Amino acid sequence: MAEIKNIATRDSYGNALKELAEAGADKLVVLDADLSAATKTGIFKKAFPEKHINCGIAEANMMCVAAGFSTMGFVPFASSFAMFAAGRAFEQVRNSIGYPHLNVKIGATHAGISVGEDGASHQCCEDFALMRAIPGMVVICPADDVEAKQAVKAAYEYEGPVYLRFGRLAVPVFHDESYKFEIGKGEVIREGSDVTIIANGLMVAEAIEAGKELEKGGISAEIINIATIKPLDEELVIASAKKTGKVVTVEEHSIIGGLGEAVSAVLSEKCPTPVKRIGVNDEFGHSGPAKDLLKQFGLSAENIVKTVKEFI
Repeated sequence: MAEIKNIATRDSYGNALKELAEAGADKLVVLDADLSAATKTGIFKKAFPEKHINCGIAEANMMCVAAGFSTMGFVPFASSFAMFAAGRAFEQVRNSIGYPHLNVKIGATHAGISVGEDGASHQCCEDFALMRAIPGMVVICPADDVEAKQAVKAAYEYEGPVYLRFGRLAVPVFHDESYKFEIGKGEVIREGSDVTIIANGLMVAEAIEAGKELEKGGISAEIINIATIKPLDEELVIASAKKTGKVVTVEEHSIIGGLGEAVSAVLSEKCPTPVKRIGVNDEFGHSGPAKDLLKQFGLSAENIVKTVKEFI
């Protein structure tokens, strides 16, 4: 059995940008807010310094610079921590990118509780909610290295604004190279009949482990990866809900405004189904080792198993 690799999706982001340029993406330009070592756009900068611009610690201005590049036919990727890309620069993202529906891609790293020791000020668990609310904004949160690289390349090909969320913590690579990512499409990772578990980002790996543990107890869980939160794969969500009759959503984000609410909205209108949301429960995080924090905030396979058993 091949050894499972653990790779942070922020690394995938930097590598994918470099691979895009190497493949002839001549319209690509990468912007960063003085964090290229952390966002991993430094990987791209080393290979293509003439296509990388450090905008300094001025994220709002960076979004406007990216907007300007897009009007000149370039495809800019504006990069920073999620707290700054979605939070600090929200007005510029809304008014200078979203409102005119410009072809700008936002690469947001270090999202969620797993930023760990950086603490509450940097643990952005509100970015899905903020970006989903902007009309026309595509929102993507890939689960592993393979999916993250493909998501970056799909975003480059897509015409319009895209928010891509990447993590700091290394996560298992469970996709093989035959996997094909498509914006707006989810995937069934594991077939099941008793309950559907819908996850994204680093929580997909936890959901997979939970599914294995539940099976030992005679519970058949269907595991679905929904990397594209907006537009949501409504057809897949509804089909699985009809199949199992109960849905649990899992995300490294507030239970307010994220994947759980997106799934609940679809099901309440089109296929009324009991739903249980697992996420950050309307509270701020705090400093600590990433894995310890994930467990403390209920973002672990162990808590998924416990929640599912209680739910069904």
